[in-house]
This record gives sequence, structure tokens and C-alpha cells, in this order.
Amino acid sequence: MHEQLATETRKLAAIMFTDMVGFSRQMGADEARTLRLLEVHDQIVRQAVIEYHGHVIKTIGDAFLLEFPSVVHAVQCAQRIQEQFRAHNAGKEVAEQVHVRIGIHLGDIVQRDGDVFGEGVNIASRLQALAEPDTICISHKVYEEVTKKLPLGAVVSLGRPRLKNIAERFLVYALLSQPPKGLRQALQVQHLKLRQWRRTLQVAAMVCLLLAGVGIMAIKNRYFPSTPALPLPDKPSIVVLPFTNLSGDPAQEYFNDGITEDLTSDLSKLSGLFIIARNSAFTYKGKAVKVQEVSRELGVRYILEGSVRKADDQIRITAQLIDATTGYQVWSEQYDRPLQGLFALQDEIVQKIVTTLKLQLSLAEQGIFTRKGTDNLEAYDAYLRGLEHYLHRTQEANAQARQLGEKAVALDPQYAEAYTLLGRTYLREYFWGWNRTPPTLEQALVLAQKAIALDASLPMAHRLLAYVYLWQKQYDRAVTAAEQALALDPNDAEGYETLGEILSFAGRPQDALGLAKKGLRLNPRQPVSLLWLMGRAYLLMRQYDEAIAVLKQTLLRNPNYFAAHLDLAVIYSELGRGEEARAEVAEVLRVSPGLSLEMMRSRPTKDPAVTERFVEGLRRAGLK
Repeated sequence: MHEQLATETRKLAAIMFTDMVGFSRQMGADEARTLRLLEVHDQIVRQAVIEYHGHVIKTIGDAFLLEFPSVVHAVQCAQRIQEQFRAHNAGKEVAEQVHVRIGIHLGDIVQRDGDVFGEGVNIASRLQALAEPDTICISHKVYEEVTKKLPLGAVVSLGRPRLKNIAERFLVYALLSQPPKGLRQALQVQHLKLRQWRRTLQVAAMVCLLLAGVGIMAIKNRYFPSTPALPLPDKPSIVVLPFTNLSGDPAQEYFNDGITEDLTSDLSKLSGLFIIARNSAFTYKGKAVKVQEVSRELGVRYILEGSVRKADDQIRITAQLIDATTGYQVWSEQYDRPLQGLFALQDEIVQKIVTTLKLQLSLAEQGIFTRKGTDNLEAYDAYLRGLEHYLHRTQEANAQARQLGEKAVALDPQYAEAYTLLGRTYLREYFWGWNRTPPTLEQALVLAQKAIALDASLPMAHRLLAYVYLWQKQYDRAVTAAEQALALDPNDAEGYETLGEILSFAGRPQDALGLAKKGLRLNPRQPVSLLWLMGRAYLLMRQYDEAIAVLKQTLLRNPNYFAAHLDLAVIYSELGRGEEARAEVAEVLRVSPGLSLEMMRSRPTKDPAVTERFVEGLRRAGLK
């Protein structure tokens, strides 16, 4: 018998390659859980493929090779896949999350007996490998086809990378449908981007770029103190990592986070100590970390970590202090106490750290061990739940935070932190335009003053008061309140941000820039608002190249940060780059559809000429 010849066809097709991040490592750690997650992964991918008329060519373990009738369908499918995984991951522990990388290319493929080969397949595979977790890498051919047909979100050009076993060099783009998680991931994208740039830019142009200080690497080196191997401060330095929840009830996470935040807040008030901000510390939550890596990334010597087990009216807290430069445990202790003794226990832990590190405390600092919070555990619980909702930054969550703050106040009318939380909900409601009426701002003022009357040592209450004074255009009072907050908490990154923002509105951008840099050192892994503050300061000083670079870094981390889009629109308008200015205004209106020139005039800018400068720039860019 004659052997049957293989049938072979060649055609142009849109090819997608997907890969589940860390599949092999997870299989080694917990096979049953990983197989369960793989089932979820496969279901999400297949459902999206069907929805966008794709075809599964084959699966290879956790990887999919897919074909689509058009690149538009392929990109839409990839965006839907990432959207579905973000929804799946929301609120889940890290071990229960699924992350994927996706590569898409338009090219020739060869079909033979149900399988697919060819350079189109190879390129899609290489692009998938190039992608960061939760991102999509597309070739220039794909980008040209879809850029005017689809909303692509944040797009990062990776230049012309050298792909393994692929002779042709072409432009590659990364689609970031959400901000990178943490500064390290964002910088990984930037490192890759810069490697490609260095291969293609002429030496002279690169020298000019560096001398001008506008290259992203220059900006990173100057302004990102979170690069590896940060030098240690000249005083004891520490980060409090999120305590692990051992209660067996995921709903208790807010309680553990509250204990971690209280310890951070108390230690932050000690001038003889350098402590990393809560926001940066919580980027490690749920992750298995090496203390040496944390030390290098944050530039600290000591790491406090532990666990909490809460059951009925009892609590067990285990804490240990580690010298991350050596890996040795400096101190550890396990506490079994009645829940009613929680606050005294927190003070005891802070006191133990102070003693272990041989810190000298001023009389004012010794006052942290006679806290004026609350002895009412139910009020404390309501406050922690309210704070958790407040941190979600939505209108609905803000309303829930207010209800819980009111409950905390009703349970303990002397609870200063609860009044501060309530005041923050009113300030956010006013600032974000949900209810911009004078009574809303007045209520924030009353609550801030009430909190300070109950506990004048509460930094957050002074910060709240500072922002209220800013929006009332009482600039001297705002500066004084913000400075008082920093005096009470010299390690508060948000305190530097508050004072810097007030000074930028008051016409002191150079001072605002210096404060933003100090804040970045204390909060290196969650720098979005501090980066924006830097960008705005540069804009006010008309240093456009630096402003553009920093504002683009802001948007790389959060593409929906509309204040950065606003400032870029002003810059591009003043530089005569109309098309780019209009594109930034379009992004502003996408995020905040109701924004208008009239609202821009209501911002608390001290100099009317600056207000008119911004309004005119935005008018030319198309805002009405």
C-alpha cells in the first residue's frame, strides 16, 4: 500500500499563544489545587475563544495555541481573558489567583493534518514569553490593524526586541489593561523597554537624552529609590509585613490588617526609627518572600512579621523581628491573651522593639504607650471594617465606610480615630465631586476638629484638617496643619504627600518636589500619587521633559489616574502638540465623564494666573 501523503495548506492568520504563569512551580507545591485552578483557567479561556469566534488549535499543558478570523477578534478575546482573570482574582489569596501571559501575531501559518506550524506560530509563542504576567504582547502588524478599531488601554512600546530564532526585528507593544502590581513589575517592563531602545537609538541621541535627563532610565535612577540594593538609612530601619491570618476565616483579614497598620502607625511616630509605609509593605501580602530580597527592595535592615489567630474572646499573636542583612532572628515572642487585652498587647510589642533596637524616646514619643484610642472592641472592629471599605476608593465603599464610622462613634463617643475616618469620607465625597457643596466640606472640618480635641497627637486628624483648609483656600493654616502632622509622624509618606500637594497649590512647586522625593523613599512600591505630585511640580516649573517622563510613569502604574492625564494635556497643549493633548483629554473624560473647565476653576490654586493657564491649555485640548 502506498503511504498517504500529508495534506498541507498555507494562509495568513491571527495567532494567539497563552500561558498560565508559574504552572510548573505550583504543580510542585500543591498539585490538587493547581489542577483545580487549571480547570478554571481552561474554562475562562475556552469561553472567551468561543465568544470571539476563535479556534483552539491545540493545548500544551497550561498553554493554548489559538487561531482567529481577524486580529480584532484576537485582541478582543485576549482583553476579555485578562478581564475575566482580574475578576476571578479579586479578593482571593495569592495562592488562589490565576495569571496569564498572552502573545498575538498576524502572519503566515502552515496547516498540516490538523496541526499548525510556521513563523506566525513561532512569533506568537515568543511574544507570549516576552509578556509580563497579566499583560498582552502584540506585534507591530497586529498593532497597525487594531489601534484605530479598539480601545487598547495603556500601550507600552518595547522597541524591536531580538526574539529567539526569529531573524526579523519588528516593533512590539505591551497592552497593560491595568496598572502593574508593584514597582518591581513596572520597572521590569521599563527595563525591557530600555534594552530595546538602547539597541536602536543612535549613540549621539542617547547621550543627549541622558544629558537632558528625560530618559525613563534617568528618571528611574533619580527618582525611584526602590531599585535593588538601596542604601540603608543612618538610623534603625524597619518594615512591618502584613501579619498572617491563622484564624481559618478569610473574613478576618481586615482584623489582621488593622493590627499590622496599628503597629506600623505606632512605630512610624518614633523619630529615631525609619519605617516603610503601609502601602509598600502590603504589596508583599500573601506572598512567600525572602527577607534579604525585601531588605534590598525597600532599603531596610529589620523586618517585623508574624501571625494572628482570633477565636471567640481569645487572641494569639506571634511576632518576630529579623535582621534581614544576616537573616538572623533578633527577637520573637508568642502571646496568648484575652481579646480585651489587644491594645495593651500591641503596645507591649512596640515597646519590645524599642528596647531591642535600643531606641531613645522623647517624652512625647513615650506617649504612644498610653494610647487614647478606644477600649471598646466592638467600636474598634467597626472602625477597622470602615477603614477597609474606605481604602477601596469607590462611592459605594465610601458610603459603607461612613456607616461603620458612625457606628464606631456611637459605640464610643470618645474615639478620635473614628471621627477622623468619618471626616475623611466627607472630604473624599467633596474632593471627588460626588457632593461638592459647602456643608460637605464643613462637616469634614467639624469632624477633624473633634478628633483633634479628643487626641491632639493623631497625625491623620491634622492631615484631614490640612486638606479642608486647602479647599477653603486658607493656605497658611493648611501648611501649619500639614507640618504638625509630619512633626507627629516623621515617617509618614502620606504626610509628605499632603504637605507637598498643599505647597504645589500654594505656588511653591520646588518645595513640593523635594517632599515628593522624601515620600517616595518611605513608600517605594506604591508611588503613584507621589509620582503625580512630582510631575505636577515640574509642570508648574515649566520643566516639560521631566514632567512628561514622570507623568507617563504614573500612568504606567495606573492608566486611570485622570489627574496625570489632565496635566499631560496641559503640557502638550502648551508645547503645540495638539493631537496628543486631545488624546489626553479623551482619556480624562473616559475616566471622569463629568469633568469640565468650570470644575477646573474650582481647584484650590492660590495664583489665579496658574488657574487660567491650566484652563486655557485644557480648552485648546478640547475640554469644555
